[in-house]
Amino acid sequence: MAEWEAAAPAVAETPDTKLFGKWSTDDVQINDISLQDYNALQVLVNAIINNGPREDSIRIGQAETVRRRAVNVAPLRRVNEAIWLLFTGTREAAFRNITTIVKCLADELINAAKASSNSYNVKKDELERVAKSNS
Repeated sequence: MAEWEAAAPAVAETPDTKLFGKWSTDDVQINDISLQDYNALQVLVNAIINNGPREDSIRIGQAETVRRRAVNVAPLRRVNEAIWLLFTGTREAAFRNITTIVKCLADELINAAKASSNSYNVKKDELERVAKSNS
């Protein structure tokens, strides 16, 4: 009994969180002063939170007698639609433009995280406005 108790550690060590299970984030250095205030994961989370619609509308009825009704959006659909809006806005911003898609994605994420009007976030506002008018 004494051997078993001595073999087991009192507190298990927690492994460091690594990017893709390989790389530590301790070695990351940001040389650009304008980017030092941004935590990339927090910007992504804020962009998804701000970009997801909270309300949507559904069609009720048959054939010619169709009405629209406002409904709340499920959390998973809200995340999925937020990601779809982010990448659709990125694709439209980069289309027939000299700016690279990577730069457009960075701009879209930062604008969506700030809830800026320059973001494709306007589409989310339009969805919520239509849903509100149908309630």
